[in-house]
Amino acid sequence: MTIDLDAYLLRIGHAGGRAPTLDTLRAILAGHTETIAFENLNPLLKWPVRLDVGSLQRKMVQGGRGGYCYEQNILLSHALHALGFEVTGLAARVLWNAAVAGAIPPRTHMLLRVDIERRPWLVDAGFGVMTPTGPLQLKAEEEQATPHEAFRLLADRDEFVMQTKIREGWRSLYRFDLQAQLLPDYELANWYVSTHPESRFVNGLMVARPAPGRRYTLLNNEFTVHHLNGGTKRRMLASAAEIRTLLVGEFQLTLPDTPELDSALRRLIAPAR
Repeated sequence: MTIDLDAYLLRIGHAGGRAPTLDTLRAILAGHTETIAFENLNPLLKWPVRLDVGSLQRKMVQGGRGGYCYEQNILLSHALHALGFEVTGLAARVLWNAAVAGAIPPRTHMLLRVDIERRPWLVDAGFGVMTPTGPLQLKAEEEQATPHEAFRLLADRDEFVMQTKIREGWRSLYRFDLQAQLLPDYELANWYVSTHPESRFVNGLMVARPAPGRRYTLLNNEFTVHHLNGGTKRRMLASAAEIRTLLVGEFQLTLPDTPELDSALRRLIAPAR
């Protein structure tokens, strides 16, 4: 099965050019990241996360849902292939908010390399709270602007470290190399993160969506709006109904019609302090 490119482009609101150029890539990534939210409702509900193109389209295009890195970037890669881009899947070790400094995490994140006129670019629609909203040159030690924060790559032997600039400091997102990954590689890692009893994707809710001038994030029942001018507003949600309202509103999700959802959302409410 191949992607329904017209339906995908309609979903992300792209009515512009379709030539495999850098301008097209920028427009596609901006539309995708601002339209299809990062979310992990399937693992939270103990539902399978399927990575075949048919399932991804039914969920994220026709179904109005979002997804996490494998779903986001595999769907995006199918669309970019259909537009004529040269796309390679990569894998990364997540460093963001690492529980133990210096620990070596597994390769549980997916990103894409896109080559345009023999120049390599990095594209990642699925890092949640700090998803880069613009393509980045595969070039180390250079600050690069996106529609949101600035990013840079640090070279470390045969690997790169992706960093983002928050206020005046740099924070590492993940470490990766350029070894190509195939769908079976992602299916194995996806099964681990979506089913392991200690996985953060199984035990809590994580939702994120960038919008012009800001980023929305939801961690369990803590809702945060990060403004690009540096201001941040947080509030705690007190009910499953409040969480639902945000998921449909700020995160633009079509929620699954199942009683399991409200039960899962009620379990997220933090005890009163």
